[in-house]
Amino acid sequence: MSAITAELKTELLGILVNERKEYEKLIEEKAKGVVDPIRHDVIFKLEKRYDELEARFTKPAVDLKAEAKASDDFTVKLYGELMRKGQGFHAPADAPEAFKSIIANVDPQGGYLMPDSTVGRIVSKIYDTSPMRQFANVQALNGDVLEGLIDNDEADSGWVSEQGTRNETNTPELGKYRIDVHEQYAKARVSQKALDDMASVEGWLVGKLTNKFSRAENNAYFVGDGKGKPRGITTYATAATADSSRAWGTVEHIATAANGAFPASNPADVLIDLVYALKAGYRAGAVFMGPKAVYRFIRKFKQSSDAPYIWEPALGEGQPARILGYPIVEAEDMPALATDSLSLCFGNFAEAYTIVDRLGMRLIRDSFTAKPMVEFYAIKRTGGGVVNFEALKFVKFGS
Repeated sequence: MSAITAELKTELLGILVNERKEYEKLIEEKAKGVVDPIRHDVIFKLEKRYDELEARFTKPAVDLKAEAKASDDFTVKLYGELMRKGQGFHAPADAPEAFKSIIANVDPQGGYLMPDSTVGRIVSKIYDTSPMRQFANVQALNGDVLEGLIDNDEADSGWVSEQGTRNETNTPELGKYRIDVHEQYAKARVSQKALDDMASVEGWLVGKLTNKFSRAENNAYFVGDGKGKPRGITTYATAATADSSRAWGTVEHIATAANGAFPASNPADVLIDLVYALKAGYRAGAVFMGPKAVYRFIRKFKQSSDAPYIWEPALGEGQPARILGYPIVEAEDMPALATDSLSLCFGNFAEAYTIVDRLGMRLIRDSFTAKPMVEFYAIKRTGGGVVNFEALKFVKFGS
């Protein structure tokens, strides 16, 4: 019996094992109605591939017998049956004697059917990011810009006697904000051979693109300049003045008076000042956001035996640690510690920051433009900006 080719082994392994698992996972998600729209293309492709393989290995017995005239063809048939039926497989009655018992470590008795160990799990690098979407106000829209009104003024009133003169009082004025939608794209190419031979390469690539889009968005929500991308929270002007005397459009900061660091004496006072700079109405739902380098300093703050703890460890897995009773969020897209950096903030982000989405991520699969390459063109349109400048406060690591 001639040996089955390595290419065919790889194809069968990728399709019958890995892609079937991915197919069944996606179908389960689809049934629950939780599958991301971008993955519908993956489901369609896997359904088609799986149907082709099912048809290939479930032909009438007479056809299978005809195919089995060549030993390699019979090997392919048995391999497919084994992968589909698993341990419940039994060699058909018309199989050669060498196939009557399947033993994996004896080549003539099944070893030839076993794929080479060339497909292990993909080990992926983890990238730091910042989960702004979990805390901001996210709004879908049909156009390319979101405009809204800002109610940051108040009406005047006064006390008067029964017969006193009633003078005209001031009427409050409204402001306006605008958030434009910007486009992010990726244009990746994969050879048709790679798509045919490599296990789940299309699903892997789509996952990589989705992850990159998410991380690029998160970075823009913190440090984006607003030119062709969302505007980040750290790019607005700041001042050390209270809400009552600060111009709208400027965020308040609490200065540490130490370049790139907390003050050496009573450093926790900065955090207390930060929390109580935020109005009580915003503190419900407020969180800290900063990089892990800042939290590393805060967790080392020493307290006297009778003082309240600044840092409160998480009470259980999946629960956030807290500072002064408020959850912390690791946001590695915040600026690194440096002189005058805005490396820690505290606020109610559902009030402070708005993210706008124009549809979701869309993927176009083009197998004609650059043959024999297949192009995957992904686009997503989103925007973001601060809309309430009182609901956010910064620590400025400087004077």
